[in-house]
Amino acid sequence: MTVGIHLSPLAEIPATTLYRIMWLRVGVFVVEQEAAYPELDGRDIEPGALLAWAEEDGEVLGTLRVLDEGTRWRIGRVVTSAAARGRGVGADLMRLAIDHAIAQDASRPFVLDAQEHLADWYGRFGFVVSGASYVEDRIPHVPMTRSADAAV
Repeated sequence: MTVGIHLSPLAEIPATTLYRIMWLRVGVFVVEQEAAYPELDGRDIEPGALLAWAEEDGEVLGTLRVLDEGTRWRIGRVVTSAAARGRGVGADLMRLAIDHAIAQDASRPFVLDAQEHLADWYGRFGFVVSGASYVEDRIPHVPMTRSADAAV
């Protein structure tokens, strides 16, 4: 089957799809990673916030969020279902998010907070570690940035 890649504000996402996106995020971040925190943090409904997702036969395979923070873009909540890992879904979503943001305003850098073991993966998209490692919900993270003119 063909994987569809989408990008939209939360308010324009069909209810069933939005449910599946949130189900995946909670399933991985809260249940699988055992991180008891409020997954629904209010940022998905901020002005300019977008959700990207990959879907196949009605199943959400992966998702991420892009936030417009005025002077920079923030990518977060990057997640792929266990069944879809290794298929390039996350990479497709990252490319879509970066390309879309650059088309809106190519002068702004990107930031994200990566689980430390994924820093090299984010490096494939031009991100570099920009600060000290820290622990959030028992998982080591690193801040990362991508300059507006990073080549990938």
